[in-house]
Amino acid sequence: MLTSEQINDLHRLYWSDRWPIRKIERHLKMGWKTIKKYLNAPAQGPAQRERHSKLDAFKGHIAEWLEKDSEVTAALIYQRLLPLGYRGGHSILQIHVRQVRPQLATKRAFVRMEPLAGERFEVDWGHFDTLSYSGDIRKLYAFALVDAHSRMLYVEFTHSQSFETFVRCHVHAFHALNGVAREIVYDNLATAVAEHDGRLVRFRPRFLGFAREYGFFPRACNPASGWEKGKVERAIGYLRQSFWPLREFKDLHDVNRQVRQWLTEVANQRVHRETRERPIDRFQPETLRSLPVIPYDYRDTAEALVHKDLRLQFDCNKYCVPHRYVGQRLTVKADAGAVTIYDRVTEVVSYARSWRRGQTFGAERFERLLAEQRPAARRSQAQHRLLDSLDGLCSRVLVETYLRDMADTDRSLARQTAELLELIRQYGPDVVAAAIEKASAAQAFGADYVANIVRQQQAPRRPQPPLKLRDQQLNELVTDPISLLAYDAFILDSGKEDNDSPRTKTTAVEPLSDESSTGTEDC
Repeated sequence: MLTSEQINDLHRLYWSDRWPIRKIERHLKMGWKTIKKYLNAPAQGPAQRERHSKLDAFKGHIAEWLEKDSEVTAALIYQRLLPLGYRGGHSILQIHVRQVRPQLATKRAFVRMEPLAGERFEVDWGHFDTLSYSGDIRKLYAFALVDAHSRMLYVEFTHSQSFETFVRCHVHAFHALNGVAREIVYDNLATAVAEHDGRLVRFRPRFLGFAREYGFFPRACNPASGWEKGKVERAIGYLRQSFWPLREFKDLHDVNRQVRQWLTEVANQRVHRETRERPIDRFQPETLRSLPVIPYDYRDTAEALVHKDLRLQFDCNKYCVPHRYVGQRLTVKADAGAVTIYDRVTEVVSYARSWRRGQTFGAERFERLLAEQRPAARRSQAQHRLLDSLDGLCSRVLVETYLRDMADTDRSLARQTAELLELIRQYGPDVVAAAIEKASAAQAFGADYVANIVRQQQAPRRPQPPLKLRDQQLNELVTDPISLLAYDAFILDSGKEDNDSPRTKTTAVEPLSDESSTGTEDC
């Protein structure tokens, strides 16, 4: 069999160049019968033979079943064919059903509806990737509501599709549009529709209560009939194309700020391709039904137990409350902006909403209030103040070790800590830090030892002026400095020990001036 290139060369040489057949035989190295054959019939195909499939004998049954129910599956048809003697494979049956089904399916037509002003809203959700809060990932959804007459659009992004969030987005949209339409059309959302059997639709009782409070009639589309709310479907597509690309967001508040700006400046200002008008000009808010004077509370609500550490848990975070609520169950209500905790109807505390996970809020505030009422907690706070006062002047580990060693003695740790804080107030943190280091090195544990060292180094008294003598020459005399180190060595060699405490080991501390007493005082 010749290739298409050889056939083209043959026809070009014979018809265009007018070569004789004998010359073509020598040039293309083929017989004259082959040349004659392809000159008379250039498109030579392989010999076809009729092929039979194991499915041929059963195609009539398949067509009959598909006419009765065009949605019947290939797996069910396969089960029905086995008793009839079918011995073919399942894949060839699937391919045949996939080819035949579209020919039998009846195409549906629908009439385009253009509701009057104030007649109809359409609502739907759209999924828009995620947002990251320092590594904590939250899914991002877009609630969209469009006025079917004017194409006026409202969009709000959320991290949840719960019933409370769904209803709050409705309320925000009603207030943004200054009213509510006579009816609102939905897909078969789980938050609104409990059951849909043919034309029979059963809405969820809570959703029907919401619709009654705001005075609109809910309608649910037929299953797999997205064209029945095509205006909001196209609005979400427009949101994906016009708003979402090439933007960066910090958090949920930033997303909603940007989408509100986009709605005001772009979406509701453009000339719509179907109405040939701007949605803001075509919109007629006076035709909408009025809203309730007092808005209903549709915040996320949960009951939470207050544990002994003053914390209760909500949405993967912990929130602190006053210690008097320990062991009680409080009501937590939250929206996109705040988390508020109630004791029945009394507000206890409110926090800004955080979309991170594993965070604790209000611990410092309420633990400080608890510390002011409990002596043990006050002692702990005093120790923290001591550590904070000496932070950076000496090792924090050294101070903590010194406090633990003081606690092992018979002394009151609270009293010792209070005396050390008083020394800091009188002499300053740097002087006390140096004294604690010396006392720790000498293993002298107690505020009185630290006070002795401090007083030797820096006495809290004014220096006395030098004595003035009548003879001026005597005032000008300079005496030789006298060192007391020899006396210190004499005392240390004597082997005397202080019996103040069995844990106390003392060393002599050299005074800073010669005005000290002749003997040294043990630390």
